[in-house]
Amino acid sequence: MTRDEARSKIIFALDVDSFNAAKHWVSVLSGKVGMFKVGKQLFTAYGPDIVRMIENFGAGVFLDLKYHDIPNTVAMASREAARLRVKLFNVHALGGYDMMARTAEMLDKEFPQGERSKVLAVTILTSSTEETLRGVGIELPVEEMVVRLATLAKKAGIDGVVASPREVPLIRAACGKDFLVVTPGVRPSFASTDDQKRVMTPAEAVYAGSDYLVIGRPISAAPDPVVAVEVIVDEMAGKC
Repeated sequence: MTRDEARSKIIFALDVDSFNAAKHWVSVLSGKVGMFKVGKQLFTAYGPDIVRMIENFGAGVFLDLKYHDIPNTVAMASREAARLRVKLFNVHALGGYDMMARTAEMLDKEFPQGERSKVLAVTILTSSTEETLRGVGIELPVEEMVVRLATLAKKAGIDGVVASPREVPLIRAACGKDFLVVTPGVRPSFASTDDQKRVMTPAEAVYAGSDYLVIGRPISAAPDPVVAVEVIVDEMAGKC
């Protein structure tokens, strides 16, 4: 893998609480990472303006809002996400087949296939354990639930999933090589695991088959964030 290919796989998580802080990170890291993730806190505070700011830097956006509602509501919200020209956005696979299929049908109908946003289904959050799942009445093991949800998402016409890197080989076996897999829970060897439970290093995750890696604190908390990105890129390029 070339360094440019490795760089394109990094999605920097803009887990900040102000527009100016987000703009700072985009200005520092634009061109050094492949995409920027906008989550619920930032989007709730600043809405589409935060997406447009990132796009004005020439950077791509992963809109991480995890839509989960009745099928029509999610489909209409997805249409608005696609109109913002984000590269990626997501829904919760636990919303079920009808919700995901309605979203995929709407996107295919209203946007050119080669130009529209890609939609992902969240399987099981990387902060979750089997004990977490049992607490909400899911008795199946995490890995089995992830594969079941990924398979359901593919059947519904969804482009890929968000899943722990540890489940990537199972998803690849069930859904094929063209099914996108975006993985949080990625921690470079120099970083702590924080609140993630199912983690891998970036090189391990890409070797396992991840298409994109969501990385936040290991970069933002580093003494020199740009150097941290380059260390990650070097590791990925050298091992994959």
